[in-house]
Amino acid sequence: MSSLNTFHLNQSGTTEFVFRVFTTSPKIQALLFCFFLLLYIMTLCGNTTIIWAVYTHTSLHIPMYFFLSNLSLIEICYTTTVVPLMLSNIFGAQRPIPLAGCAAQMLLFYTVGGTDCFLLAIMAYDRYVAICHPLHYTLIMTQKRCIQLMLASLGLPFYLELHLTILLFTLPFCGHHLEINHFFCDAPPVLRLACGDTRVQQAIIFVMGFFILAVPFVLISISYIFIANTILQIRSAEGRWRAFSTCSSHLSMVLLQYGCGILVYMRPKSSTSEDEDWQLALVYTFAIPLLNPLIYTLRNKDVKDALKKSMSCTVPSEPP
Repeated sequence: MSSLNTFHLNQSGTTEFVFRVFTTSPKIQALLFCFFLLLYIMTLCGNTTIIWAVYTHTSLHIPMYFFLSNLSLIEICYTTTVVPLMLSNIFGAQRPIPLAGCAAQMLLFYTVGGTDCFLLAIMAYDRYVAICHPLHYTLIMTQKRCIQLMLASLGLPFYLELHLTILLFTLPFCGHHLEINHFFCDAPPVLRLACGDTRVQQAIIFVMGFFILAVPFVLISISYIFIANTILQIRSAEGRWRAFSTCSSHLSMVLLQYGCGILVYMRPKSSTSEDEDWQLALVYTFAIPLLNPLIYTLRNKDVKDALKKSMSCTVPSEPP
């Protein structure tokens, strides 16, 4: 591990940050670089495949898969905001990132992460309408309504996180070359480098995290209460299973996304370990975006059928 944070209190110049080094062993650095690069490529390929499948197959041109393709696009943006910069620093060069660059990365990361949470809530609402009000589904989930919901899920987190980022990066920092005990510009480790009293900022981070995590989670919970009630009223076991199977992939993503988010941003400071934050950050930076396409392709019959058709079309037929 690298040394402790370095503070140059008496030097002038703009504030710059460097990220903590994973390890000083060249062999382990090379292994980590190849491992994280492989995960990143798999994430890009998996999510791009879902976007391509939804775009090219008319059978998937319905709101459920419109939101799924946008979720895959969000996952690509989510990892791309963090991973390329992390890979460029993994060999211990500790390339500095300016204050504005760190603020931009934090704003993009939190905006995309917040969009992910609200989009999961919108997908739960879509399943609620499809299962509880099937006769009105096409009237409620119109193309215009879907686009409006998608734009709202992006605009609201951007508005909130813009104010949070401005609030954090107007704080004074003790020096101009500081080491962030993380692999990207996350709010808690950046806040630890600020001078003076940061209790107000910590409280705002908690409230903001509570809003972005709790509000969508409450909406998801309410949707699934109504969905469960409707499913239980279906008489046939096959009908109940068919209705539940359309929600199982979404539920898996909700548990992964909110489990990590709550552990990182909703814990009190006294119980927060920087090493634990690192480990959880690796999970929601790599594992969740990678598992998204796997969950939806392995557990969703429509997506699997579309991919099978695509593969069968690309395989040349044997000559007679």
